[in-house]
Amino acid sequence: MRRIRLTVAYDGTNYCGWQIQPNGITVEEVLKKTIEKLTGEKVTVLGASRTDSGVHALGNVAVFDTESRIPAERFSYALNQKLPRDITVVESREVPLTWHPRYQNSRKTYEYRIINAPVLYPTERLYHCFVSFPLDVEKMREGAACLTGEHDFASFCCIRTGAKSTVRTITDLEIFQEGEYITIRVTGTGFLYNMVRIIAGTLIRVGRGFYEPEKVQELLEGRVRTREAVTAPPEGLFLIKIAYEGEEG
Repeated sequence: MRRIRLTVAYDGTNYCGWQIQPNGITVEEVLKKTIEKLTGEKVTVLGASRTDSGVHALGNVAVFDTESRIPAERFSYALNQKLPRDITVVESREVPLTWHPRYQNSRKTYEYRIINAPVLYPTERLYHCFVSFPLDVEKMREGAACLTGEHDFASFCCIRTGAKSTVRTITDLEIFQEGEYITIRVTGTGFLYNMVRIIAGTLIRVGRGFYEPEKVQELLEGRVRTREAVTAPPEGLFLIKIAYEGEEG
């Protein structure tokens, strides 16, 4: 028996998120069925990040166990011949049977992508959050400054999180602007359910002038989820990469 690790990229538009569920097709379900078709085995796919409906990924990570003799590095090529065009296995490799993508020390990087323009072109609508009113990026940066480091992010997660602790560490948070494109790039050791989208939604409110930058600190210290911390739409969110301890990147 071998354990194969996959780096998976996908357009989340047509999927009800990553994790298998009864009410719609998911990335995990499609990947699992494709692996089973290729190997002729029943498999369990274990993913690193359970992205939500409509959220995209360039570097999610998953593993499965197999007795197939296909070389580990060739699984990416073989699976890509059978997967739909909106899911791609970027890389495949063998890892120890005890290696689990959710239980290794790692850092995840997400990007939340915004188009700040008078109108939205149809080709951009599935991959950005559209904001037609001007955003003050400098104020957004001021508001975001308090979020780096270890904090209780109870104010910035879904009330249905189910997590034992709401303390998380953000190692980097940067906001870039290039013309009408604004990107919020967040790296941390772990994230709560909807945490990045709520951070993005709140910073957009700051950028529009509804909140002063100090409001973010106030919400953080409140440690209670309120309507003031707004959840941004899913289509702007991308899981960029997962960097595991001891590996480059």
